[in-house]
Amino acid sequence: MKNTESDSTCWGIHAGRTGDAHSLFLENNIIALGFAEFGNALKVDKSRDAFKAKFMEVRPGRKDGYYPIAAGQVYRYVYEAQKGDYAIYPSKIDKMIHIGEITGDYVFKPTVEQSYPHHRSVKWLKTLPRTAFSQGALYETGSAMSFFQVKNYAEEFISAIHGKIATPEATKDESVSLISEDTEQNTRDFILKILAQELKGHPLAEFVAHLLSTMGYRTRVSPEGPDGGIDILAHKDELGFEPPIIKVQVKSSEGSIGDAIVSQLYGKVDKSEYGMVVTLGSFTNPAVAFARNKSNLRLIDGDELIDLVLQHYEQFDSKYKGLLPMKRIYVPEPLDEED
Repeated sequence: MKNTESDSTCWGIHAGRTGDAHSLFLENNIIALGFAEFGNALKVDKSRDAFKAKFMEVRPGRKDGYYPIAAGQVYRYVYEAQKGDYAIYPSKIDKMIHIGEITGDYVFKPTVEQSYPHHRSVKWLKTLPRTAFSQGALYETGSAMSFFQVKNYAEEFISAIHGKIATPEATKDESVSLISEDTEQNTRDFILKILAQELKGHPLAEFVAHLLSTMGYRTRVSPEGPDGGIDILAHKDELGFEPPIIKVQVKSSEGSIGDAIVSQLYGKVDKSEYGMVVTLGSFTNPAVAFARNKSNLRLIDGDELIDLVLQHYEQFDSKYKGLLPMKRIYVPEPLDEED
């Protein structure tokens, strides 16, 4: 048992949307995890690598990134969560936050509840409505994982156990702006990662051409292979005879593009044409300086490319929406205080 509250860690746990797990938690004074096919975790060597190997055995065919995440959750639940730590259970059934103290070690009980056989006993201490907590605290407990450590807002949950609740006014909750920033950054990171990993090389040129088509341009993509520095020809009229014609070079590298590449493309752009270099990365200062005074040359770096993706996403075809599965959401925006 922990000696002081400062030694205690807060752990968040989810129980899905079904009432079965909700009842299991609260009526039996436990928290529990699924992953039933994993079996008794105590029979697996005490290491994350061993847990990962076990998941690869019992859940084959998953993406590589799945296994360390799943293994980490179960490992933390079994070995890192200690008696005296706090369990934070944000229930989707009753829309309440249930806070308890972990009182028992890990036990495997497949006969009690087959869907949730990994148990830890808990003494439930407090149940509070979600409105009692800041948006930041609620956001942190909204993790996509089943079991996770609550770090940033742990003190707020621990204070709530003792009735020390100081919920900020909704319009003055400073954590709201942090949530909005985190949500936006997570989305941008996701888009960049997908483009970098799934559209390396020529496929990125095809993607950029599709993006330009959603902006009203007709496009022709050069065949894969040597292209002479021009990956896409874009134009407004159907046949491509009427100016302006845009010559586009696309770089899927996440590094910096120098002025040599930019000037090489510009050397193939006539006065009546436009040139554009698109990259997932950035441009060096000399490259930016080269383009600065050229009204018919544009540099699109990774940040601006993502801006365009977000702006025109609704016009994407099913292929690229499938590659970048996203849905429109609304996030709170803090109101500025009047002077």
